[in-house]
Amino acid sequence: MKFGKSFLVVAFVALAVFGGVSTVRANEPAAMLPVIKLSRGVANIAFSVFEVPMKWSEVNNDMGGLAGITYGTLKGVCYTVARIVVGAVDVVTFFMPLPGCPNYPDDAGWGYGPIMKPAWVVPVSKDWNNFIYSNEAIVNPAM
Repeated sequence: MKFGKSFLVVAFVALAVFGGVSTVRANEPAAMLPVIKLSRGVANIAFSVFEVPMKWSEVNNDMGGLAGITYGTLKGVCYTVARIVVGAVDVVTFFMPLPGCPNYPDDAGWGYGPIMKPAWVVPVSKDWNNFIYSNEAIVNPAM
């Protein structure tokens, strides 16, 4: 009887891991999607504090300096906490696809895609003077 239960658990996990990889592009091997998810989670936890200066800049550009200092700080702290929680979920569930997280923006359903947009703390569009990403880097804008 123990064998039957463990077989069902293994079958369910295998179906969850391999069944959710239905829309993998030719340029991205299916085996790398969990690794990308794990690295995104680790990076989001480690660099979540960068949300505060990112929100300072965004709010400053939209509403002015005083709002950037006050509202931008509070918004940055909230996004930092959210980024840590999302990163922890990505780390814990890296081996299985999640609902509502498609691998690519034009897909739907289950996948290894990001829970939070932008997927990384510093997106390519917000990189100041190529500080994080070099000009020679090949970056997938969908991730």
